[in-house]
Amino acid sequence: MKNMTNRAVFTAVAVFVIVSAAYAVPKVSNVEMTQREGTRIVDISYTLEDEAAIVTLGIETNSVALPDSAVTRLSGDVCKVIQPGANKSIVWNAGEDWPENLTEIARAKVTAWSTNAPPQVMVIDLRGGPNTNYYPMTYHVSTAALPYGGVTNHIYKNTRLVMRKIPNGSFNMGESPCEVTLTNDFYAGVFEVTQGQWKQVMGGNPSGFSTDSDWMYRPVENVTYNDIRGSSDGAGWPGSAKVDATSFMGRLRSKIGFSGFDLPTEAQWEYACRAETISYFNDGVSSSSSDIDILDGLAWYKDNAGGKTHLVGQKKPNEWGLYDMHGNVYEWCLDWYADLLEDGDNPKGAETGDKRVLRSCGWNLYSTAAACRSAARNKDVTSYMKSYVGFRLVRTLP
Repeated sequence: MKNMTNRAVFTAVAVFVIVSAAYAVPKVSNVEMTQREGTRIVDISYTLEDEAAIVTLGIETNSVALPDSAVTRLSGDVCKVIQPGANKSIVWNAGEDWPENLTEIARAKVTAWSTNAPPQVMVIDLRGGPNTNYYPMTYHVSTAALPYGGVTNHIYKNTRLVMRKIPNGSFNMGESPCEVTLTNDFYAGVFEVTQGQWKQVMGGNPSGFSTDSDWMYRPVENVTYNDIRGSSDGAGWPGSAKVDATSFMGRLRSKIGFSGFDLPTEAQWEYACRAETISYFNDGVSSSSSDIDILDGLAWYKDNAGGKTHLVGQKKPNEWGLYDMHGNVYEWCLDWYADLLEDGDNPKGAETGDKRVLRSCGWNLYSTAAACRSAARNKDVTSYMKSYVGFRLVRTLP
């Protein structure tokens, strides 16, 4: 793309992601790439064979891949589930994404991902609000590939909900560690669910900090376990994953069109928080609650929160890109609380109980540095409602 009128020299390649012998492999063929005359708009066409797949696009110039952040202004048959067929079309606005760069050779890499092994990042578009029938979803290879500047843009803390895929694996859970294995990948919310996101789904805002000018970017609180899942069907975990239709989770599931979305199990929460660390906090080096400088960089808690919640995503994320795992608000988990943690594969907590698990920490006076540690546990009844209790969304994959 030497200037606005010259055409680049293009090649194209199809890529498919093999997940395992258990799943069919989507295939892409007939990839072609052209630049529109007098513009920096690029058209890519392709054929998707055999089965539906999630399609993403990468660009190489002179055999070097462009950063994900330079391939975000995409439209058409891309970043979502695509049905098989010919003449699929992607439009890349290179003028918006990559305006200061000129090149003579570019290559498109069209990648088809199995719907059972989707890309690293998923975004739920909540802009339709509480009265829409459908919330669209898009998929991206990284948070840097999100349009409008990546995950730090405030839209991803208000009208879109960003989730990051967490790989399955084993870890030592709790203070007196027991070995736990999570056999399924799952998505976890990059941020705690915010007031803006809650309002887009539910129509109202129960938060105690709803009058501040930046309320929509702060975590939602004053929400009970029952508000999130319901007190009828939603009270059935671990015997049932059903939720009440009028609950937050029920409305979200119905507008997305499939299950898998829920609160995290306690094991999923701690695994996501630790991000393969064994340290006191999830920084990988802390050894005790006296490492205040480390915690101040990770969390809003009693000593630095100033008696209120704060915008999500202001502190340092963990190695898996998840923010506020150590503070801001406590987070509901699915499990009934029991003194002894359950080990083994995919633990679901106690069969019965009178209080559900709370993890993370909050801004309130009880949220000391020691209460912020990765293994710290708390609990309360399902009707518990406080201005320092919220939640994070997960989606467990097949």
